[in-house]
Order: sequence, then structure tokens, then C-alpha cells
Amino acid sequence: MTRASLKFGDGPMKPVIAFICLGALTTLSCYSHAAEEDSDLPDWAEERVEPFRARIGNWVDNTSRNIDSFFGGDQSATVNNESYLRLGQEIDWMEGDGTSGDISLRYRIDLPTTEERLRLVIESDPEESQGTLADQGSGRLYNDQRDRSTSTFGLDWLESRDKRENWSNRIGAGIRLRMPLDPYVRFTSERLWDLGDGPWQLESFNRVSWFNNEGYSARTTWDVGRPLSANRHLRFITNVQWREEEDTLEYSEVAQLNQRLNNRSALRYSAIAIGESASNPRMTNYYLQTRYRRDIHKGILFGDVIPELHFQREDSYDPRWAMTLRLEMYFQREIQRDYFHF
Repeated sequence: MTRASLKFGDGPMKPVIAFICLGALTTLSCYSHAAEEDSDLPDWAEERVEPFRARIGNWVDNTSRNIDSFFGGDQSATVNNESYLRLGQEIDWMEGDGTSGDISLRYRIDLPTTEERLRLVIESDPEESQGTLADQGSGRLYNDQRDRSTSTFGLDWLESRDKRENWSNRIGAGIRLRMPLDPYVRFTSERLWDLGDGPWQLESFNRVSWFNNEGYSARTTWDVGRPLSANRHLRFITNVQWREEEDTLEYSEVAQLNQRLNNRSALRYSAIAIGESASNPRMTNYYLQTRYRRDIHKGILFGDVIPELHFQREDSYDPRWAMTLRLEMYFQREIQRDYFHF
């Protein structure tokens, strides 16, 4: 996978990038209110994109169902299958670091009928390979700071419990497909509570993992939120992570307001603080982020504009601008339009 890098002078670029971010968000937001069709593509582009999407989507679906039928049973042809393939193109700029372009391919093969509670899963980009919380917390660092060779093949045993009523646990084991082969074991537990009689909900996600080549890791996420209206949702997210490879306790706090502009566009405003170390706690990065996401074409082609303003400890908390432009195409037989994750 190739990656191009280009440096710019910081002085003149700062106001230019800021202007581009503001202009792009303003223009796209205004346009999103006006456009209510299901595609922004011209007719000639749609005629080329749709057959290509259908062929690849059908291939992904058929492949996963054939594998599922081999390991599972006859229901593989009718059961809901969440397999997908996602192709992305990203341009990432940060003041002082220059600009980089990247192409990514991510996939997940879901085999739901292997058994009622035992599920065979093939996926790329597992959570454990996604780097530090600083890497994960920013939507900008979506592709290039993650390990490319992180495909996993394994079995998950799921408890048939509703996480609204009990802790829902999942145990998985398998191998990461790289040389040398990397066996792993992981335990995941989730819970969801309604807080009183009001609209607030608290969700907990916890995972402990062991990879032979990297050792142990643990992560816990606590997410409390509530809808403010039919189109707005407020969230406060706490993450704590430890990885034996880094041997550092990391934590982050996120305040997030999600706003659905219409059925094809959304905005996310975030204020994020990231710190590390348990014995000598310190904050390493504060930043403000706005993410505009647009369904460009019929729930399969999405565009993101993500401006950020960072205040990093290593730079004496001097402000640094950053921006990402991203295109993603999803390949599934059944189109799923909700990729905003509110």
C-alpha cells in the first residue's frame, strides 16, 4: 500500500485550511437541507457506480453465505448477514506534519448460522490493533495509523442475553493472519441501563484480550447519553485502555453532540481530552472536532469533512489545525443507510 506525503509551509496554510473547513461545512450543510433526493451523482456516474456496487455487494454476500452454509446449516440463505467490504480514500493534513493520502480496504465476514451461540467471524482491523487512544479518538486517523496486517479468523461464543437485563458476555479465540501467525483470546462484556424514568441511558463495553505477539490489553468504555430531540443526541464517553506493549494507562473524555440534518446528512461536534499514566497523570492532548458526513449516493457512497483544532502537550498547547477529507464506498447486498452511529 503506497502513501504520498507533501509538506506545506505552516504560516500561510493555517488560515487557508481554516477557511476551507468553514466554507466546506457551510456549503454542504446548506446544500443538505435543500437536496432530498437519494444521490448527488450525475446520471452518467450513477450508471457506472450502481452495477459495480451490485456485483461486488452480491459477491461479498454470496461468499459469506457459502462459507456459512459449509460450517452451519440450510438457514444461511435466509438469515440476516452483516458481512461487508468497505473501500476508502482519505486525504489527511495536520499543521506542521504536512499532507498524506491513503487508500484502505476493510472487511468483515459474518457467519451467523455456524451454531446458535457459536459464531465464526473473519474481520480486518480488530480493536486491539487500532493504536493508542490518541490515534482512535480522532476520526482523522482512520486508516494510516492502524496496522495493515491485522485480519483475524476466529470463533466467538455468545450468550443469549439481552444487555438491557443482564451482562451480555462473549468469548472469542482464533488467530491473526500474519507471519508469524498470532493466536489470540478475548473476553467481551456489555451492559445497558436506563437511568431512572428519564431519557438518559448508560452503556458499558469492556474487553480483555491476549495476543501472543503483543501480550495483554484491556479496555473499558462508559457511554452516557440522551436524545435532545428527534434529530439531536448528546453523549459523554469515558475510555480507559491499557496495553502491555505500551505499558501505559491511557484515558479519554469526550463530550459529543450529534445532529441529524436530514436523512442523508449529519454533523457531529466533539470536545476531546486525552491523558495517560496512573502514577503521574497528565493530559497530553485537547482538541475540538467537527465532522460532517454526507450520504452521497444511495447509502453506499459517503463523504466526510473533518476539521480539528488541537492543543498538544508536546507543542506547549499551542493550537494546531488539522483536516481530513474522506470518501467511503460500502459493498453489501442489502443497503444500510445508517452509518452515522448516533
